[in-house]
Amino acid sequence: MEPDNSTRISEFVLLGLSEEPDLQPLIFWFFLSLYLITVLGNLLIILAVSSDSHLHTPMYFFLANLSFVDICFTSTTVPKMLVSIRTQNKVITYEGCITQMYFFLLFGVLDDFLLTVMAYDRFVAICHPLHYTVIMHPRLCGLLLLVSWIMCVLNALVESLMVLRLSFCADLKIPQFFCELNQMVQLACSDNFLSIMVMYFLVGLLGGGPLAGIIYSYYRIVSSICRISSALGKYKAFSTCASHLSVVSLFYCTGLGVYLSSAVTHSSHSSATASVMYAVVTPMLNPFVYSLRNKDIKGALKRFFGI
Repeated sequence: MEPDNSTRISEFVLLGLSEEPDLQPLIFWFFLSLYLITVLGNLLIILAVSSDSHLHTPMYFFLANLSFVDICFTSTTVPKMLVSIRTQNKVITYEGCITQMYFFLLFGVLDDFLLTVMAYDRFVAICHPLHYTVIMHPRLCGLLLLVSWIMCVLNALVESLMVLRLSFCADLKIPQFFCELNQMVQLACSDNFLSIMVMYFLVGLLGGGPLAGIIYSYYRIVSSICRISSALGKYKAFSTCASHLSVVSLFYCTGLGVYLSSAVTHSSHSSATASVMYAVVTPMLNPFVYSLRNKDIKGALKRFFGI
């Protein structure tokens, strides 16, 4: 390939979910509705936790942070897509694409880390209830949150730097509604072997590591619940982690579905559609999962609004 055909790329084209003109208004209003529900739902969780002293516990501290991260996670992709549909301009600058990819990686992996920390919190609460307040003290909670942020910032920085070293051909079209790391690496004209190896290594480390921690935590939780003699006691113990388990399942199943759909079908359209599930739908559902069966959250919201 000629050197003139690579490097100095100034912009990319995000193809989005569909190129059919008739579908654009429907897609716009659909995603605007999802985005507003996501922001409102997660803001209500944050308001409930911050305004009610009864919810100033480690579990709700991490839940409020998860809601904040979910708002940021969705905000890295959906507003840009809505503007692109509204202005009928699918172009995104090179700098804008790298920035979007950085924050998408940051908040996406941070979601994963917070779910892992919340699994550890449930493990301590159920397996070591008498020592819960001693173990999960405010300093440890703050430290766990700080370490999660540092790890995710460094991961996103490394991944972004690996993309920055790549050269790209002209007329680049990304078959997604946002700048996804995998798509960026695959579009490179230069040798991308090192970038692919680093990408899969970090995905395995920062995706598989937290998943292993969650599985181990729930293995210990289930073992502890099984030793409880009364059925009512088992139900109460399991109900404290049912919402978290639902969110974890939703997060990992949708994320895994994206990569399986792209690997099996090799269809950019199916991959983009599957990406909607973990990038948009999952953050929207999290507040509903945590609030519908949670009397503490519903009670705090009622007191906040004076109902």
